[in-house]
Amino acid sequence: MTCTVGVSRDFLGEDGRNLWGDIGLGRLERAGVRWEYLPRDVPAFEPADLAPYSAVIFAAPAVTESSFADGVPRPLLLARFGVGYDTVALDACTARDVAVTITPDGARRPVATAALTLLLSVLHRSVTKDRLVREGRWAERALHMGRGLTGATVGLVGVGNTGAEFVRLLAPFGVTVLGHDPFCPPERAAELGVRLVDADALAADSDAVVVMAALTPETFHLVGERFLARMRPDAVLVNVARGPLVDEDALVAALRDGRIAGAGLDVFESEPPTSGIERLPNVTLAPHSLAWTSEMSLGNGSSCVDAVLAVARGEAPRFVVNRAVLERPSFLARLENGR
Repeated sequence: MTCTVGVSRDFLGEDGRNLWGDIGLGRLERAGVRWEYLPRDVPAFEPADLAPYSAVIFAAPAVTESSFADGVPRPLLLARFGVGYDTVALDACTARDVAVTITPDGARRPVATAALTLLLSVLHRSVTKDRLVREGRWAERALHMGRGLTGATVGLVGVGNTGAEFVRLLAPFGVTVLGHDPFCPPERAAELGVRLVDADALAADSDAVVVMAALTPETFHLVGERFLARMRPDAVLVNVARGPLVDEDALVAALRDGRIAGAGLDVFESEPPTSGIERLPNVTLAPHSLAWTSEMSLGNGSSCVDAVLAVARGEAPRFVVNRAVLERPSFLARLENGR
């Protein structure tokens, strides 16, 4: 297959260099695959943006039904740099015989590490203690005692690949892990040492709740007033998945009223946040980038490149999220013909 690859322009900084550093694009060159950055930086792809390419590696732009038009060429592959795909119209992609891939192999460890970092930061009250030093309030340090993770009960909302990695990182702390995930097979949970429970039990029995589920219509505001009301006053909440999994207004009220002890958020319902949560003293916040490390850059990029090279060989790539496209004869014919 003769393959021309487009890379979305949001990867570039003002100086024209890739903000993510090395994302493995050199492998495309070594394989004889031509690639280039798209000419425009757009919030959502339009048909003309995608038309010149056999495959597109992208991060921020949305893919909507309007990203495709009759009579306009479209890529065979859209390779999402990351694991979230709530801004991708999967049905529209499938109907147009376009495969969409994500990068769980690249993001798994960095996101799990970010979750542990944020959890420890909340429990140790690191932001508060940072302020004590900066504001000359050293004498107050005994008033802000943290809480240890060892022996605690951690409730995991979402026990997928990244959740499983997080459980492995928790092992040295001797914690009890509860999990809420209707799609996690009991035997897999047992292998990980996770006890599956319903959402109410997880909220009530956890010292710390960590949200790592995918955002779907079923999980929207899964952590809402009912869930938060069942959490203990000394419990904390961490979200490293997607902001709308948590009803942020309800969380602000629970934190403000002391109904839970604290929270750590790397994601928000609106980004940047508009709920006022950034003004609360008992939260630790990051701008949806805590997992952004050189490890994630190269891991996600390499996963995207793997998908592109598979398609270039006429093979179905790994980690296709619109799996129905793989059963379509018209897609398989495109894959075989290279366009």
